[in-house]
Amino acid sequence: MDDQLLLRYSRQIMLPEVDLEGQERLAASSVLLVGLGGLGSPLAMYLGSAGVGRMIFVDDDRVELSNLQRQIVHGSSSVDQPKVESARKRVLELNPHVAIETHETRFDEERFASVVADVDVVVDATDSFESRFAINHLCVRHAKPLVSGAAIRFEGQVSVFRPDHDGAPCYRCLYAEAAGIDGTCATNGVIAPLLGIIGSVQALEVIKVLLGIGDSLEGRLLLLDALSMEWQTMRFRRNPKCPECGDAV
Repeated sequence: MDDQLLLRYSRQIMLPEVDLEGQERLAASSVLLVGLGGLGSPLAMYLGSAGVGRMIFVDDDRVELSNLQRQIVHGSSSVDQPKVESARKRVLELNPHVAIETHETRFDEERFASVVADVDVVVDATDSFESRFAINHLCVRHAKPLVSGAAIRFEGQVSVFRPDHDGAPCYRCLYAEAAGIDGTCATNGVIAPLLGIIGSVQALEVIKVLLGIGDSLEGRLLLLDALSMEWQTMRFRRNPKCPECGDAV
């Protein structure tokens, strides 16, 4: 690592939990980020600026004016551009030393099975249960860590799922079904800074998993009520009857 990179990452390298070895480990890591909206915006910027070496962006949307209230990786000049391309440009402005691969498409199990198998961590920053279940399915299948977040109105949540750990719960252990649930910001609204808070917590959890430091949110659901600014933690276990990872599967 040359002097310029040492200076760029100096505030992280001085942390004993990171050090030069950890920074080099981040540089050698790969992350699949699905969703470049409100949650994906801080995720992309913080993971890129922290020095995660390779990131893969997946999103089929284009930037709209109504996105700019909360999707801070995009700017007014990005309206009508693919979100993956807008985010790629912004992250490379922050850190040109990262490699970013983009896929302007909706997440699809068949298309991204090999991608999930090839990365170190998968991050779910989507807003539909269909996508979340598909992402979780591939993470369980390929035993890949999954960092999941959600935010709506004034409420947010984050958890970490470790199918690579024996007996660990998966996303479907927590949410077995989603019939009749519409949890999108477009239909319910969301306060802008909430996405930054939850997305930043997700980014921190990704870095912890990549470095193998601290206690992750595995088996814990971190909940935020932003109106009262109260955090709660709900513990959960693997469901033996889970349709994804249960005993009968």
